[in-house]
Amino acid sequence: MTRKAIPLLALVTALCGGCNARSSQSAPDSAASQGRSAGAERGLPEVETYAPRLDDASRDAWQKPEEVIALLDCRTGATVVDLGTGTGYFVPFLSHAVGEQGRVLGLDIAPATVEWIRNRADEDALHNVEARTIAADDPELERRSADRILVVNTWHHIEARQAYAAKLLPALRRGGMLLIVDFTMDAPMGPPVEKRLTLDTVVRELEAAGFATEVLEESLPYQYVVAGRAR
Repeated sequence: MTRKAIPLLALVTALCGGCNARSSQSAPDSAASQGRSAGAERGLPEVETYAPRLDDASRDAWQKPEEVIALLDCRTGATVVDLGTGTGYFVPFLSHAVGEQGRVLGLDIAPATVEWIRNRADEDALHNVEARTIAADDPELERRSADRILVVNTWHHIEARQAYAAKLLPALRRGGMLLIVDFTMDAPMGPPVEKRLTLDTVVRELEAAGFATEVLEESLPYQYVVAGRAR
């Protein structure tokens, strides 16, 4: 995926976050990617060093997590995947949205990051959260195992995006949805312009993988939101 081991799912950008780690308003993507890559190589102590910066609450002003969760349309009891979870910026929001009977699965390629999420879930008593390390080129999701898949600030890091999307499609249950949130070409923050994806590119790649797409209306200042559903 991108930049080799897809610092996709967390390393190189983030998720940024979703993946997803929180980051300061000045440079969410680059800071998150550098920190996560380092964390993957050096272990949990490094995560502890950059997580406070990535989880800065100032991100809420432009990421608008409540609005993103509303667009995701999570239902009580649903299984939601946070793909490229990073330090778990969206995890508490998702945990609350699906309720005690639901399940949140945080996926990332960095073992240290996954361990961070596990500790965070334990400390915050998020009993419906599970974190799992996955391969760089495979989300490793079972067929019909998820109701929603959220990918925030990460999709542009995947190299073989159409092939990756084709692996996500069968993981969705009937009525399931993939939600991609990523930076616009003219956003004052995010990855270098040459690394960004146009809205049309995301739509085209998802449709080539078999998804029916919809560009959702939102008020995020620096990002677009694309929903993908089974045809």
